Amino acid sequence: MKRYAHLRKKAIELRTKKKMALGDICKRLALSKTTVYYWIKGIPIPRTKRQSNALCKGTRAMQAKYKRIRDNAYNEGKKAAPNLFRDPSFRDFIVVYLCEGYRKTRNTVAVANSNAKILKLSQKYMGQFTSKKIYYKIQMHIDQDEASLKKYWSNVLNINKQEITTIRKSNTGKLARRTWRSEYGVLTIQTHDTYLRTKIQAWMDYLQDLWYI
Repeated sequence: MKRYAHLRKKAIELRTKKKMALGDICKRLALSKTTVYYWIKGIPIPRTKRQSNALCKGTRAMQAKYKRIRDNAYNEGKKAAPNLFRDPSFRDFIVVYLCEGYRKTRNTVAVANSNAKILKLSQKYMGQFTSKKIYYKIQMHIDQDEASLKKYWSNVLNINKQEITTIRKSNTGKLARRTWRSEYGVLTIQTHDTYLRTKIQAWMDYLQDLWYI
């Protein structure tokens, strides 16, 4: 609207020349945030060199902090390894993780499989070493019955069916010719725990150091 043209011009000027934030411009012009936002939303406030240096310093400090946490977790894992590996089933879990575990990021612990015993073993040790929430997800063929799969895995893992989510895999009309299928789908057990993921890395390294090959 024409009657706001001078205010719009002033808002843009305050943003570009005075480097003022949205709230400050609203107070100066006695206008609502909604109105001013649409005038200046495409005009970021450039950071000064001092602000950029402060931001970089803060980022480096944060990175250093979390690296110390990961290093501590790794060292704790290595220290505990000799006692933990006395349990054959724990060793089996680490072998499973070496073969089937998710290792692309350092904050996710996950095992995906269709074998009930492998998943029960993974659930046991993931639950033992994390206080974070554990998630369950089934990847299933489009022609499989969701309710039956949820019932099966809830019984196997002794969890509520409502805890399990599903992802349907499209078979693009090739169901009749399929020669392989996971009868109960492929279930993923997952948690987001950087501390545990780092310890598992320490345990995997420890185990591989024992292999004389």
